[in-house]
Amino acid sequence: MAQASTRVARHRRHLRVRARVKGTPSAPRLCIFRSLNHIYAQVIDDSQGHTLASASTLDTEIKSEANGKTKAAISGLVGSLLARRALSQGIEKVAFDRGGYKYHGRVKALAEAARQEGLKF
Repeated sequence: MAQASTRVARHRRHLRVRARVKGTPSAPRLCIFRSLNHIYAQVIDDSQGHTLASASTLDTEIKSEANGKTKAAISGLVGSLLARRALSQGIEKVAFDRGGYKYHGRVKALAEAARQEGLKF
């Protein structure tokens, strides 16, 4: 029961965030989904409904580097990979959508790594 209620609460928080955060062509939305073992991030243009760039812990580039690292450190790798992919497509500024999660731990590590690579939000 507790698992279902926490999932519903996160979904409600995410809806509140999404009411304010919109991805535009000039500043697409950086959306995060965090599961127990993995983290996924996408840069989305909401006006067209297209994903412009994405990265996750399942990418082969990250899997090879992830051995023996903490989840937060691996999230940092995902953030830097996503930022490199977005910058290669000419995306410099994004609107950050934390997906209803607290800005803490893995979400914070991903965001700070993306900022270190040059993504602005």
